[in-house]
Formats: sequence, structure tokens, C-alpha cells
Amino acid sequence: MHPDPEAVEEIDVAAARARWEAGDPIVDVRTAEEYAAGHIPGALNVPLDRIPVRAGTLPRGEVVTACSMGNRSRQGAERLARQGRTAVSLRGGTKAWAAAGLPVVTGPEPGPRRPAGPVSRLLRRLRLA
Repeated sequence: MHPDPEAVEEIDVAAARARWEAGDPIVDVRTAEEYAAGHIPGALNVPLDRIPVRAGTLPRGEVVTACSMGNRSRQGAERLARQGRTAVSLRGGTKAWAAAGLPVVTGPEPGPRRPAGPVSRLLRRLRLA
């Protein structure tokens, strides 16, 4: 049985961050130009119109979709659900992520995924000491 696309869950930044830190795939559904202007580190760029073609090529795990403010990410999560993937949408999008003080990278590549979890913060403090 495929997930119900109408029942796609929207998650807040804290929940998205936890999933990002756990290694769940983040899929940014904006255009390549919008993605390059700023995205969540490690996020894969799969524009909305490419989801049906690319859904099967995405890494395993529950997918967190993101866009600028959350509208297209919900559509992306619904489209992934129709393809049989479990997906949730980041409420508020990349703007909410950045407003929470979380990292955003620019350019056409996903960039390194550097979670700012407790271990990362401790390691950073040790390097600065």
C-alpha cells in the first residue's frame, strides 16, 4: 500500500533538523537557480516537475522536502507519496531553516552535510580551545 498523498505531514524546523542530523534525505524541490541561491547543506535538488522521474533514484529513508517557504515542498512530498515514498514537508521552507540559525549553503552542489548536533558542537569547542 502506498502512502496517502493527501495525508502528507508538515514538520517544523526542529523536527527537520533532527531528521537532517539523522541522515534522512533532504530534497529541495525548487528550480536549479533558486537552489543555487541558498539551500540546506546536503539537500539534493529535484525540481517539482522531475520528481516522478527521480523518485526511485533518491537515497533510502523518509524524505524531507524543502522549498523557499513551504508551499512547493508540500506538493513535492505529495508527489513522492504518489510514487510510493514516505515524505514530509518542511513548514516554512529554507527561510524558516535559516531564520532558526541553521546553516544554508549556496551554489549548484549539495555541499557538505555538517549537522550542528551535540557532538559537532563539542568538537568545534575543542578545536577553538
